[in-house]
Amino acid sequence: MSEETDVVVVGAGQAGVAMSEHLGAHGVPHIVLERHRIAERWRSERWDSLVANGPAWHDRFPGLEFSDVDPDAFASKEQVADYFVAYAEKIGAPIRCGVEVTSVRRHAGRPGFRVETSEGAIDARFVVAATGPFQRPVIPPIVPDGAVPVQIHSSGYRNPEQLPEGAVLVVGGGSSGVQIADELRRSGRRVFLSVGPHDRPAREYRGRDFCWWLGVLGRWDAETPPRGAEHVTIAVSGARGGHTVDFRALAAEGIELVGLTSSYDEGVLRFAPDLATNIALGDAKYLELLRAADEYVERNGLDLPEEPQAHVLGPDPECVTDPRLELDLAGAGVTSIVWATGFATDYGWLEVDAFDGNGRPNQRRGVSSEPGVYFLGLPWQSRRGSSFIWGVWHDARYVADHITTQRAYLAYGTTDRPAAAPAGRKN
Repeated sequence: MSEETDVVVVGAGQAGVAMSEHLGAHGVPHIVLERHRIAERWRSERWDSLVANGPAWHDRFPGLEFSDVDPDAFASKEQVADYFVAYAEKIGAPIRCGVEVTSVRRHAGRPGFRVETSEGAIDARFVVAATGPFQRPVIPPIVPDGAVPVQIHSSGYRNPEQLPEGAVLVVGGGSSGVQIADELRRSGRRVFLSVGPHDRPAREYRGRDFCWWLGVLGRWDAETPPRGAEHVTIAVSGARGGHTVDFRALAAEGIELVGLTSSYDEGVLRFAPDLATNIALGDAKYLELLRAADEYVERNGLDLPEEPQAHVLGPDPECVTDPRLELDLAGAGVTSIVWATGFATDYGWLEVDAFDGNGRPNQRRGVSSEPGVYFLGLPWQSRRGSSFIWGVWHDARYVADHITTQRAYLAYGTTDRPAAAPAGRKN
């Protein structure tokens, strides 16, 4: 006989822990299933020196501060994972580790779902997919196996010593690619960095972190991304105390910048002639944010120090003005390629009608097209900040409110009624 509960939450990362807190606050019986450990991806799918990209005062849940990190510092990956373990203990989250969900199917002729797991079946009225966006590493099928000794995704990279001697090509100009390329260069490697379209905010400006600026300027709350920017990466770093990513500085320190990696043929890798354009567009976004910050300071009469030098970009390096369009991998001594090219979702276990024609979750603010199924932790789920630690907490509150409302409707006319549905949901 299968176990029964109201809600099964799949995944015990930041999304699953946040979901458990809000369901618990509503008194909703639930179980959180995690196939590994709490916040496992922070521990085993990130490089050794990774730190959070936001300061500790910002990248946390409201109910608990980091006990071992200065508020303006950047937590290491282990400190972040430990934080979620401590938070789960604080709220008494009913998390079961080492349990893998193999399938979720809707019941026939009655409400709810059958959740098959590695430890047996569970019947639930609602299911929350809290596995987040970083499920399946994506490596574009450009360079064939064997063309260089090592090709790995950034989720498999740990440190420079992991790679064979020789030069390294890092593909991806977002936070992961930039930080890995910089670490490899500091270890003495020759490094090529393939830079595509990106957003490049100032790490700190006029004494305030960019997280603060996006907050007071209302940009974390943007509900839809600009056209064409749905998947544009953010080049920002918390490494070495936090600093603004400056591609000109990276070039001056010895990293050779190239454009978007486009094709491969007989040992030669080719790059799009778009490097200068990508750098210029990133610069434009950087300068626009500085101007908006200056206007905010003037409008509100704030006593924040001026930083005129932050607006001075300097000349483009030669690798930008006269970009390399081809790279003979063997001739350049490239023995490794690190693909910092993002992730795809993997919901093969969720066998319900909750996806569009491209396999993406068909949802609005986490409420899917399949009644009773919810998603949490997706980029732009409700706003720009949705996939960040603090943002997922607020999205979880909305989803929990929706589940509570639906429980009340389903219980109407029965003898076992849950608490009344909330009068209105918080945004």
